[in-house]
Amino acid sequence: MREETGERTGRPVRSGPGLLLVIAYGTLALAATGRSTLQVLEYFDRAPLAYLLSALAALVYVVATWALLTDRRPVASATITVEAVGVLLVGAMSYLAPDLFPDKTVWSHFGSGYGFLPLVLPFVGLWWLRRTAPAGAPTTS
Repeated sequence: MREETGERTGRPVRSGPGLLLVIAYGTLALAATGRSTLQVLEYFDRAPLAYLLSALAALVYVVATWALLTDRRPVASATITVEAVGVLLVGAMSYLAPDLFPDKTVWSHFGSGYGFLPLVLPFVGLWWLRRTAPAGAPTTS
């Protein structure tokens, strides 16, 4: 079987285990949107950079969820790549410059407040996009 050999399958992104990926992104989209909305509306003056980055994370999760659900591979790949870079940069900065992150955000401390799911998820997502790409199709990740 093609899947057992690690070859690309050409299946929709949301098929099989990909459905769990969509659910994970959808859950983070809801959680990040709720958190960032509260942070920006109620506490913005405390940590404007951190809360704007939290809002960016929410937007990334919403777009990634839509892209995965509708099999828009280039958009999914781009947003998931932004997520990977974002969680690595914000995660590092939250340790190196803690004064910029006086309150936790979605990506601070590498997503520790979400069980490090924001750190692991983009790499699983990029792997799944590559795995389910049609055979012979160029990959964008």
